[in-house]
Amino acid sequence: MPELTLLRAEHAQVVLAFEVANRAYFAASVPDRGDAFFARYAERHRALLAEQEAGVCAFHLLLAEDGSVLGRFNLVDIEDGGAVLGYRVAQHAGGRGVATAAVREVCRLAAVRYGLGHLRAAAAERNAASRRVLLKTGFVPVGPAGPDDLDGAEGTWYRRELDAVAEAVGRSR
Repeated sequence: MPELTLLRAEHAQVVLAFEVANRAYFAASVPDRGDAFFARYAERHRALLAEQEAGVCAFHLLLAEDGSVLGRFNLVDIEDGGAVLGYRVAQHAGGRGVATAAVREVCRLAAVRYGLGHLRAAAAERNAASRRVLLKTGFVPVGPAGPDDLDGAEGTWYRRELDAVAEAVGRSR
């Protein structure tokens, strides 16, 4: 059963392998990260861990039973009771509800573990799959997302209030 886990130092190689294996797939719906991202990934990984340690981000991996990465689900810019959600799922895991289930779980974690009241996410117009996942998980469109928000693409900002998530978890205890 796939499991969400916080990013750790020992995940550097499996995350890089995930990004390399899915590079062309991701580039079809979001701007490519560029060669420098891959060449300097070890440095980038250490920077992500420092941001997570500082409490301004929470990086989650969805790991398969064999330890490979099925997806990345990140909460960034954690401040003022909210955060920005970003995610990507491996091509071979797409279309099976993996992203939807993991986004629901990240929403639960955001409310319960991190005490957040809302999440925002931007999805590019050309990324129909991400837009569907956001809508299925309770996000609502709140306005346009421009090239500065989406690395050169046009799209839409979405928002999800997390009060109901926290209340539901509280009732189940």
